[in-house]
Amino acid sequence: MITETDKQHLQRCVELAEEALEAGDEPFGSVLVSGDGEVLVEDHNHVAGGDATQHPEFFLARWAAENLAPEERARATVYTSGEHCPMCAAAHGWVGLGRIVYASSSEQLVEWLTELDVAPPRVRPLPIQEVVPTAEVEGPVAEFAERICDLHRRLHGA
Repeated sequence: MITETDKQHLQRCVELAEEALEAGDEPFGSVLVSGDGEVLVEDHNHVAGGDATQHPEFFLARWAAENLAPEERARATVYTSGEHCPMCAAAHGWVGLGRIVYASSSEQLVEWLTELDVAPPRVRPLPIQEVVPTAEVEGPVAEFAERICDLHRRLHGA
């Protein structure tokens, strides 16, 4: 169940996605929150430099592996503007992070890109639970859809 606190963290993710777009990057942002509700770290996409692995969800997984005990990772929540790609979902699963809450789904993104006549991503978008079957996942959250879609329209000049 999505709470008001969840929506506040997702709002920050969308703000980070906007910051990424304004910096000339793809509009994705993520926040890692401890089991006690403390924001631990946040990031946005950094793929414009040519390294397509510089997703915020991947960064959060690496950060968690380096800075949190396994029990802390399991209690943490990753909030993100867009559903994890398979690479990020795998990283999330490998380091043992807890719940994932996303504002928009991979399915929505594919629909938006199709409408914008943009080529599909190089890596096939899959639902997180196809990559990490035991992941606790919630999303998409409908109230963010139009705003996130607009970020992708702006990215692709529509």
